[in-house]
Amino acid sequence: MTRTQSLRGVAPDHLPRTLRILLENALRHGTASDVLRNWEPGAVGELEVFPSRVFLHDTNGVPVLADLAAMRDAMVARGNDPALVDPLIPAELVVDHSVIADAFGRADAMSLNVALEYERNAERYRFLRWGQRTFQQLKVVPPGAGIMHQINLEHLARVVEERDGWVFPDLCLGTDSHTTMVNGLGVLGWGIGGIEAEAAMLGQSVSMMLPPVVGVRLSGALPVGTTATDLVLTITETLRAHGVVGKLVEFGGPALAGLPVPDRATIANMSPEFGSTAAYFPIDDRTLEYLRFTGRSSEKVALVESYAKEQHLWHDPSVELRYDEYVDIDLGSVVPSIAGPRRPQQRVALTAAKQAAALELPAGPRTTDVPGHGAVVVAAITSCTNTSNPSVMVAAGLLARNAVERGLTSKPWVKTTLSPGSRVVMDYLGAAGLTPYLEKLGFHLAGFGCMTCIGASGALIDEAGEAVRSQDLTVAAVLSGNRNFEGRIQSDVRLNYLASPPLVIAYALAGRMDIDLLTEPLGTDPSGQPVFLKDIWPTGIDEVIGATVTPDLFDHAYDDLFAGDERWQGLNAPAGETFAWGSSTYLQQPPYFGIEASPGDLIGARALVRLGDSVTTDHISPAGAIPPDSVAGRYLINDGVPRGQLNTYASRRGNHLVMMRGAFGNVRLRNQLAQGTEGPITRGPDGELTSIHDAAEAYRAAGVPVVVVAGKEYGTGSSRDWAAKGPALLGVRAVLAQSFERIHRSNLVGLGILPLEFLPGEGDDLTGDDPIDIRLGEDGFATASSAGKTYRLRIRLDTPREHDYYLHGGVLPYVLHRLSEGHAQ
Repeated sequence: MTRTQSLRGVAPDHLPRTLRILLENALRHGTASDVLRNWEPGAVGELEVFPSRVFLHDTNGVPVLADLAAMRDAMVARGNDPALVDPLIPAELVVDHSVIADAFGRADAMSLNVALEYERNAERYRFLRWGQRTFQQLKVVPPGAGIMHQINLEHLARVVEERDGWVFPDLCLGTDSHTTMVNGLGVLGWGIGGIEAEAAMLGQSVSMMLPPVVGVRLSGALPVGTTATDLVLTITETLRAHGVVGKLVEFGGPALAGLPVPDRATIANMSPEFGSTAAYFPIDDRTLEYLRFTGRSSEKVALVESYAKEQHLWHDPSVELRYDEYVDIDLGSVVPSIAGPRRPQQRVALTAAKQAAALELPAGPRTTDVPGHGAVVVAAITSCTNTSNPSVMVAAGLLARNAVERGLTSKPWVKTTLSPGSRVVMDYLGAAGLTPYLEKLGFHLAGFGCMTCIGASGALIDEAGEAVRSQDLTVAAVLSGNRNFEGRIQSDVRLNYLASPPLVIAYALAGRMDIDLLTEPLGTDPSGQPVFLKDIWPTGIDEVIGATVTPDLFDHAYDDLFAGDERWQGLNAPAGETFAWGSSTYLQQPPYFGIEASPGDLIGARALVRLGDSVTTDHISPAGAIPPDSVAGRYLINDGVPRGQLNTYASRRGNHLVMMRGAFGNVRLRNQLAQGTEGPITRGPDGELTSIHDAAEAYRAAGVPVVVVAGKEYGTGSSRDWAAKGPALLGVRAVLAQSFERIHRSNLVGLGILPLEFLPGEGDDLTGDDPIDIRLGEDGFATASSAGKTYRLRIRLDTPREHDYYLHGGVLPYVLHRLSEGHAQ
């Protein structure tokens, strides 16, 4: 009996496929599996998950490697071999988050942006090259190859892994929340915190409670004129309303057979937006079709098929699986849509978009021939979410062709960019003859990276930016991304909308949000005739894809993926088993091993901030440009960094001295302790308004512990560690919230911050104005007393492992202790 066959018959026939994969993982690693063997809906238990590989990008990969480098230093300080700190499983890091859309609307935009990228980030990239040489199982994909999740989908994902005589599912955990995109290919994976990733790389399991599984039954077919983007916005709205935070979502139903992998991947990419841990699509003929389509070998395709069928992971519609919860979605109900202006789940049918946008606009000048309230100032075809999908990208190219042929142009105040997640996109757009039309509308290639979707959108067009600031205009960005949180896309832009790539172009042509694209013209042709969206809406998309998107494009794009260009190869990377820290403003030795653990009661604590509902990790730790007048900006300028080289918070994540000053630094943050203000403002110990950083330092000097008080869904959005690291370095000891998003709660525990959850219906009246006494009980609950009222809160240390992390002061001290004592498994 081979190792592939040895686990047959263990799983009950009704077990969801996601749990079947987790059961295989538990059996292969010899961890507790009874809760999965005997699973029934409603089952509760603890899981230990061992990923087959860890996936990172550069802006959280740099701090991951910095932590590992600091751990090596700590090993040396303890008299141990630094090489004990080395990944035990494959880790892949893609450099995709650092390129900024400074140049745009010109033929050399990409080359200019890449040159600036290397100029700004040479120190970080040399450090990554050091890590690539030092850590044996780390591979780095250099800048310019594309976006991590699209590269994973199109090339890196194994689906079925072969290693050390075993054949097993490719279980991929990544430090970006959109790691779920690969769920569309039948790979189970989800986002974890960087510190969890470090522990997993060093052989530790990821400890979690068994998630409920939601079965989503897809039926019907998409109506003509709708896109995969419209479908995913509908699913996001539906599942966020249903409530899937911390749950596994598994798709099935009669519509599955007609849903190609690019559409599945677009849906799976948005899993963090509807809040689930994963959004899994089973392996079937469509999966095999995509593997062949993207140039995987015939041997790999045959292995995936035989393994999936042997292990009952193949989609068989005749087998009735059981789930904790069920949701039905009819694809026939999907209509053209956008989402915004502040959350991905705020879907608005295109028929109602004008009215919805108008409600967001203050009284004042409207956009006509110059930008006013409601102007679209950013139109970006960006993000792996949609650029991985040839149907919507070809649709955008065809719409651009039709618009140009009718004499339409983008409005002059709109910053237009194209930043796809794979070189393949430009190859097939070029083969179809569509690139010149996109460029005539200003959608020149700006770079292969996340760019506008993560806030690396650069400055607005000068005239537009000046008008926005001088007239305090409320303007909009439209992007084909996955996130549109406040202050994320561009600091001058208050309204942000997600849309399909062809609709991004349509809004660039219109130049304003308060337009009904279905009834009002986008412009006029040279003869003065009005041109409507329906006049230029694309047809023949499938024919273009069939003629231009071929496996050889993927073979060419991913040939020698890890080599990089001359700039990458020419970087003078340091050598040595430990890293020589210097005076860099990008890289500083992390301090986490010198911080003493201090679990226990908090008496006389003060609220550093009192926040409302749906506070995102973008609010807590922004990723975009560092404003010169911010605390972090002033710190860097005083340290000799020119104002024009402050770069982004994302690029500075290797320097805790900058990042702790950027904690809660979002310009749209609303702190109830500083009513009437926006941004990183709070009240200090003296009751006066001050920066959050300076208040934290004042409380620290006075020996007063600080906490955060928040509402529901605290920590939604990206899984960035700095949303936990920043508060930890400011001295935050606990977060009292009405509910937490999954990854952020885990990150808090990983940094030694105690997550405390109010009982349902409680917590609104804890203002944070008065001292708070927090006492921890032995029954899994704590009490918080303030202003004469006492609250009972659940201690959200969900597993025994998380208790260990908290008692040690976080994941890193815990893992260091185990490595030092020779206990690493």
